[in-house]
Formats: sequence, structure tokens, C-alpha cells
Amino acid sequence: MSKASPRRAFTDSVSGLPRQFWWLWTSTLVNRLGAFVATFLALYLTVERGYSASYAGLIGALYGLGGVVSSVGAGVLADRLGRRPTLLIAQSSTAVSVAALGFVTHPVAIAVLAWTVGMATNASRPAVQAMIADIVPAADRVRAFSLNYWAINMGFAVSSTAAGLLAQYSYRLLFLGEAVMVLACALVVYAKLPESRPGTDHPDARPGAPAHEAGGTYEASPSVSLWRVLRDGRFMVVVGLNLVIALLIQQAFVALPVSMGLEGFSSSDFGLVIALNGVLIVLLQLPLTRFIERRHPARPLVVSALLTGYGFGLHAFAGSVAFHVLAVCVWTLGEMINAPTQMGLVVRLSPAHGRGRYQGVHTLSWSLAALLAPLLGGGVIDRFGADTLWAVSAVLGTVAALGYGLLSRTLPARPAYDTEPDGDQPDRADARPSSEAGG
Repeated sequence: MSKASPRRAFTDSVSGLPRQFWWLWTSTLVNRLGAFVATFLALYLTVERGYSASYAGLIGALYGLGGVVSSVGAGVLADRLGRRPTLLIAQSSTAVSVAALGFVTHPVAIAVLAWTVGMATNASRPAVQAMIADIVPAADRVRAFSLNYWAINMGFAVSSTAAGLLAQYSYRLLFLGEAVMVLACALVVYAKLPESRPGTDHPDARPGAPAHEAGGTYEASPSVSLWRVLRDGRFMVVVGLNLVIALLIQQAFVALPVSMGLEGFSSSDFGLVIALNGVLIVLLQLPLTRFIERRHPARPLVVSALLTGYGFGLHAFAGSVAFHVLAVCVWTLGEMINAPTQMGLVVRLSPAHGRGRYQGVHTLSWSLAALLAPLLGGGVIDRFGADTLWAVSAVLGTVAALGYGLLSRTLPARPAYDTEPDGDQPDRADARPSSEAGG
């Protein structure tokens, strides 16, 4: 029985989802397996091209700024053109621009292409998240988002190692390798994924359905403007709280290596500590999701905010690699709880015909965090020291937890679209999303 239990737990975690979801999951994994450039871009510019660290920082900021621009724009495209066309445009643009980035040498050309790559790479996220919401039954969405997050981290763990090996031979191989993998991802989307954008006959857009603000359901009208998204106060509170969490998580790749370096730890020490983040997500994300997927999102989000904030706060007391490892374990657990629960909550608050826009604005919080975290983290360390930054992290985690707790009072126990009888759900082995010719 002890041998069968882990196997059954894994089977329960991955069974019952539509085929289209698994093709989308495969495209995500392929994409992340080839995510070479972002990780090693700074090293490429300073070591291979001989540019200064300041220039490398500027390029990193432009890469992040591209993501900020595309987050909302891609969400609008996902609603207007469709999820599939948006994915194909984003992936094709990524492949072309990332390949070109490996061949240009002029600093202005590098800057322009880095901004383009950041924009194109990030443009696929709202479409992927909206497509998951379209094709996966409501009861299984938290699990589906968790599996997608698992694929992202598993691919990142492999690609980081592979990128280090490729860079020993030629940095250009990183750019060409990522271009090939992104094109492979686009081929999967083109060959296996039909358009999933809901039509007017979508069950969530039935005539007479109450507005989503009143009870978490969807409106009959397919018109959802970006202005309406920005005026959705409850949703924007979620976006703001996620920005706080994202700023904390980004410090793992911005402030933590700087802090450990100032404390006398080596780069290999940091590598060991941060590698644990990916390992824990790969090993524990699926079993953890089994405990949170059926729960109301409020309590998991409160717990995740506290774990994330106080996990980073523990770094202030870390005088050894082992203590840093403990801190990483704590905030990684918070990250694993937050990611799928947060995405499920975003879908709960999104009308069917506005999922792309809602996902785009939500993605914007991550893009802004990637842009702001280096500035804020570095500024606090320079002026007040790393311990102050970690103390502030604990305070921010507490503030986010209080915010999620207050938000929970405005959320229905179950969104109305979850009240459909099980027999009315599409067959989960053969579920096919509604298609619209031409996207």
C-alpha cells in the first residue's frame, strides 16, 4: 500500500483534464526548456561582449519594460483576436527577435532587441492563462494552473543547467537554441490547439446571467473594455496584493545574491541555496495542490503571504548556508501555495469574454515587480542594509495577509458557475473548447 499511495496521488493530480490542456502544458514545458537567454543575458553582455555592468543592468531593465508593455496589450489581443493567434504571434516574434539578438553587436541594436524580446516573451502569458480557464472545468482550474506552474519550474531547472553547458562552447548557441525551442512550441500550438475563446453560446455567457461583480458569474455581453477591468475595484485589489508578493519573490534573484555576497558567501553557496527553490517546486507542487485545490482561496492566500514575508524575513538571521536554506524552504512553500490559488481567484473574478484582459492586467503585476524589484531592493540595501530589507519583507507579507483576509469578506463561497451539476460539465477526457473560425 505504501508503494501504491504515491502512485495514486500522482495519478489523482494529473488525471481528468482535457486533452487540449495537456497539449498546452506540453507547449509550456517545451518553451521553458529552451528559456536560455534571460538567465545568462547579463553574463553574455559583460563577459562575451565586454560591456559594463551598468549597461547590462540597463538592458535587463529594458527587457523587463518590454514585458510591462506587452502584458496588457497581449491580454487585449487574446480577447479580440483569440488565444491561439496571440500565442502564435508572440512565439513567432520571440523566435525571430531572440535569434537576432545573438548576432547584433551595436549597443543601440542590442537595447532595441532586448526590449522586443522581453515584450514578445511576456505576451504569451495572458493567452496561456486565459486558455487554461477556457478549456478546464471550474472545479479543476487550481490544479491545472498548478500543473502549468510545475511545468514552468521544471523546464527552468533543466534549461538553466543546459544553458550553462552551452555557454561554455558558444553564447550564440543560447540564442539559436531558444529560438528553435520557441518555434517548436509554436508548432505544437498550431497543430494541436484550436481556438478556445468563448462564443456567445458559452454557458458562462448565458442570457440573463448576473454580472460577475454581483456573484462571481459572467455577463451575457461579450464586450469587456480595459477601462472596465481597471475600474473593477475588487480585482485591482487582488492585482495590488499580488504585486506585493511578486516584489518579495523577485528579491530572491535580486537582493538575496547581493546580500549573501556582502556576508561573505560565495556564488556557489548562493547557487546551492536558490537551486533548492526549483527542486522543492518540482517535488512538492503537485502533492501540495491536492490539499488546496478545493478550498476557498482566502485562507491559502493569507497563509502564503505570511510564509513568503516571514520566509524572506528569516534571511536577516541567516549566518550559515543551512539557515538560508531554511528560509528558502519557508518562502518557497508560500510561493507554491500562492501561484495556483491566485490564478484560480483571477479566473473567479473574470467574465468569460474578458479573461484575456483580466489576465493581462494581472500579469502586469509580475512585470512591474521584475522592473521595480532591482531598484527597490538595491536601494534599500545601499542605504539601510540587507537586514532592513528582510525586515520590511516580513512587514509586507503581513500587510498582504491582512489584505487577503479583508478581501475574503467580499468573495462568494463558490462562484455561480461552479454550481452547475457535474453532469453538465464537458467530458474531461474529451472536452473540446468552443472554436471560432479565424480566431
